[in-house]
Amino acid sequence: MDVERVIEELYGLLPEEFTAARDAYVAEARKAGDTDAVKAISGLRRPTTAAWVSNLFVRARPADVDRLLALGETLREAHRTLDPVKMREASGQRHKVVAALAREAAGPARDAGQPVSDAVLHDVEQIFHAVLAGPDVAEQWATGRLVKAPEVPVGFGEVIPEVAAPRPEPSKPSKSPKTAKPSKSPKPTAKRASKAEAERRERRERDRTDAEAAAAETRARDEALHRAEEERKAAQADVAAADESVTELERQLKEAKQEKRAAQDAATEAEKAVKEAGRAARDAHRAADRARNKVERSAD
Repeated sequence: MDVERVIEELYGLLPEEFTAARDAYVAEARKAGDTDAVKAISGLRRPTTAAWVSNLFVRARPADVDRLLALGETLREAHRTLDPVKMREASGQRHKVVAALAREAAGPARDAGQPVSDAVLHDVEQIFHAVLAGPDVAEQWATGRLVKAPEVPVGFGEVIPEVAAPRPEPSKPSKSPKTAKPSKSPKPTAKRASKAEAERRERRERDRTDAEAAAAETRARDEALHRAEEERKAAQADVAAADESVTELERQLKEAKQEKRAAQDAATEAEKAVKEAGRAARDAHRAADRARNKVERSAD
């Protein structure tokens, strides 16, 4: 069995068609004695709806796939070099491109008869963000065989804020002419005000950083919740399909047992008929022998 062809076919099917088709191929491989194919195909998992939408997008839109992969390389390079200008530019493109491509991805799915809810669309966006974040995820995604949404690194691709321009230092008071009368040294109020302003900026920056971290953690938790719900739905669908398979197999087993009992009853009756026919044949032979002997005696 061509396992690669089977895998390619399975991940192109609608999610609700996946499990039954996979089990049918497993049964076919088992019947053929192809243990390697049985192991490879039985281990395949039904994709979540969002993963299926993403897989269909990969198959239907190769140009957009290349566009997203190229943006991911640019964004990761900007993070590696810590170039704030490139990071801002790439991050701005990232959000626009991901949102646009996620909407585009919903089109082929709807054309195939699969509704795409807002939650599914959100998960598709997270898949695209994960593709931009890591080359390993991007490579797996580009095969069109994704099973679920990968994790997105927290904080990846955040826009780098502009560096605030330094505040000008207060000008030093000019020295009094020698002819002027000596005066008292001015109190360092400007220095205290500058220090207080710096502390306020530092507190604001800490608060902003804490808020961004909390928002990122919230997004990560929401994404994990969406993924868990999708996985639960997929698992429930697998359980339902397995229940249907078990019910069908139990029905077939019951029918086979009934057929076996009927065959055993028929065999028993046939055995009785053979015995009766044997007795009748022996009786007929004996009767024939007696008749022949009688004829011979009469002839004598």
